[in-house]
Formats: sequence, structure tokens, C-alpha cells
Amino acid sequence: MPRLWTDTIESHRAEMRDAILEAAAVLANESGATKVTMTQIAERTGIGRATLYKYFDDVQAILIAWHEKQMAGHFEELEVARDSAGDASERLESVLETYALLTFQHHGKELVALLARGEHAARANEQFLAMLQTLLQEGAKRRLLRDDVPARELASYCMHALAGAATLPSRAAVRRLVAVTMAGLRTP
Repeated sequence: MPRLWTDTIESHRAEMRDAILEAAAVLANESGATKVTMTQIAERTGIGRATLYKYFDDVQAILIAWHEKQMAGHFEELEVARDSAGDASERLESVLETYALLTFQHHGKELVALLARGEHAARANEQFLAMLQTLLQEGAKRRLLRDDVPARELASYCMHALAGAATLPSRAAVRRLVAVTMAGLRTP
């Protein structure tokens, strides 16, 4: 098969997959994740059910794939923040603020809350904790951040403290929460 034809098929499949994911997410947000059916997703996407089943086995698989795609995008944002200019402390603060703002933006969404309990979410949390731990170790080595508590514990502290961003009323409140969290990480 010519490469051009292969590229066209692959791009069509990727576009179709993205359309399915988006349709499922919209339906889940409209009527609740547990009420979405394969028929509704197929209709919203503009394809037949048989075609939909070629991509996914069930609604749960679609919603998990949607959530994994969202988390991958969020992790890319965290990597950009991590790779920003500045010392370890400034980069850590940038990562924490990005994480807190993402948490704030997605609060109250039933779909995200439902999917955040899955194994795929646990892997993403572990990846985020590793990123924080590395930044904390770098900051401690340069005497910018505390070294009297293991970096793994401090990373967990950050993640749990910033989960509170989901209940805050504004971006300004989120930034204050990040500032308080950072104050707990600086060298005593």
C-alpha cells in the first residue's frame, strides 16, 4: 500500500477516534456518565454502531480513553512548566501552580471525578509525584528547598494540599494556596 494512502487512513482513524472521544465526553457532561450509550455516541459522531465497535468495546473504554488523552495533555502542560527558566524552586512553583489551576478548572465535573479513580489515573499520579520529587531533590541539593523531610513525602504533601484547589472560588485563591504550599517547602 502506498505511504500516502497509509497516512490518509491513519489520519482518518485518528480523527474518528478523537471525534468519538469528544462526543462521549459531551454526552457524559450533558446527561451523566452512567447514562451514555453506544448508540448515542454513534449518532453524535455520525457513524454507525458497528463502526463504533471497531474502535471501542463499550462506553467505559471510550470514557477512559478520553480521560487518558486529557491527562496526557495536562502532563504536557506540567512538563512545559517544569522546563521553564529559573532555579529549581521557581520551576517547582510553576509546576505547582499549573497543577493547581488544572485542578481548579476541572472541579465539580462528574466525569473527571468518576474517572479519576481508575488505574490509569493512579499511573498519572505516580508520574506527577516523580516529577515533583525530582524538582524537590534538585532544590534541596541547591539549598533552595528543605531537606529535612524526604522528597517523596514533600511531593505527596504538595499533591494533596493542591487538591484543595478544586473547591476554591477563584484563580487568586488558587495562587494563594500555591504560595502557602511553597512556603512549607522552603528551607526553614
